[in-house]
Amino acid sequence: MSSLLKHRGLLLLVIMLMTVFIVACSSNEDAASDSEKTTDPETTEELNEEGSSDGELSGDLEIQYFVGGYGDSWWKEVIADFQAEHPDLNIIEHAGPNINDEMRSRWVANDPPDVVYIDGAGSSETQMVEDGQLMNLTEWVQDIELENGDKLIDSFIVQPGTFDGDIYSLPLVFDTWGTWYDKAWFEEEGYTVPTDFDSFMESMKEIKDKEGIDPFVTSGQHPYYFLRGMLFPAFGAAGGEELLADVIQGKEGAWTSDVVLETMKKVEEMQKEGMFDSGLGALNHTQSQMNFLLHDNAFIPVGFWLPNEMANDIPDGFDFGFIPSPMQDAGEPFAIVPDLRPLAIAEEAKNPEAAKAFVEFVFTRDYAMSFSEHTGAIMNLTGVDLTENDQVPAYLTEANAMINDPDQVKIYEKPHPMSADLETPVGDALMSLMLGNMTAEEFTEAAEKAAADYRE
Repeated sequence: MSSLLKHRGLLLLVIMLMTVFIVACSSNEDAASDSEKTTDPETTEELNEEGSSDGELSGDLEIQYFVGGYGDSWWKEVIADFQAEHPDLNIIEHAGPNINDEMRSRWVANDPPDVVYIDGAGSSETQMVEDGQLMNLTEWVQDIELENGDKLIDSFIVQPGTFDGDIYSLPLVFDTWGTWYDKAWFEEEGYTVPTDFDSFMESMKEIKDKEGIDPFVTSGQHPYYFLRGMLFPAFGAAGGEELLADVIQGKEGAWTSDVVLETMKKVEEMQKEGMFDSGLGALNHTQSQMNFLLHDNAFIPVGFWLPNEMANDIPDGFDFGFIPSPMQDAGEPFAIVPDLRPLAIAEEAKNPEAAKAFVEFVFTRDYAMSFSEHTGAIMNLTGVDLTENDQVPAYLTEANAMINDPDQVKIYEKPHPMSADLETPVGDALMSLMLGNMTAEEFTEAAEKAAADYRE
């Protein structure tokens, strides 16, 4: 009897072990089946586009952003906050000073990241729109609201650029090119802060004679610094937004118009009087900015990123002063042409819902204040009072007050950025003029030819 019970006990143990083995195998097969479902490309794409089954955002979200003078600390803060709100998302950052070049092959191959911040060398919003790379946001943006219920579309300092009436990006950064100088140095030496082109020339002559330096510097390797920083305001002041739009869009006859020629004569005068740095052609933007900080030059046209980008190289006692570029005639107000840095969604975005959620997340007045603290620049939203924040640099609050004073400054908006296909040849001709290898008349003819080529 005892032996029988032992055999029965052994048999029961074997049966139990077999049952466990079968259940385990079944569970493994189910797990393998589930794993295959989540790695199936079509299922992954469906999850990316529609979010997880419980309505939360999931899948990969790829964000591309250029890291230049504004740094990346603000981006890190915003992305971390967004990640905390959407833990099921896998956020992949593509960032750096050369990111536009590094990501170009993916854009060409129609495999872009979901969100792109368009800034820095090698990027062109207009080119991307012309190439069909950006999502049309015209209808979607109408329903976005800020934290207090204000419509985002009504809360931009400057409205988004349009292409045939459609919106393909939202302007994140309100920057403006202007002319910088060292306030402390000018006050100490009694140099004149220009108020128009005539006083600009007089101030540069005074500095050239006393200091023995070439007063004006810019990046010869990037002629668009002078084009956007000096010429666009000059065109706005001389011919208004209509002329500004015409030259940017390459309208027939715009570059050879009398008003453009008169403006280019001012540039020719600067060249003939020896105001440009003699080594201009070889300078990149950081070298030109360093020369400016060392008082090898007195004036430089740059955006609000200048102090932040050069923070580690600022000499003791240097005090940044900013004025809109003084290319206008005497008696006229300064001219400002906002240079917006936009955020966009790729037309071929793999996770468009997450991309839209991120873009909407970024545009708040709290993040606008944070942006000024991190970067020393302005986010493109109204209703943000910088004057009460002691973490915002003085030059920015002063410049902001000046820009918003209609008695001092008139703002001219451009329809959209100039296409790289036009800006590059115009910039090449501009450098020839600034180096004394071309007359103002020859420049306008070369620019007109570039515009004709662009229109074809």
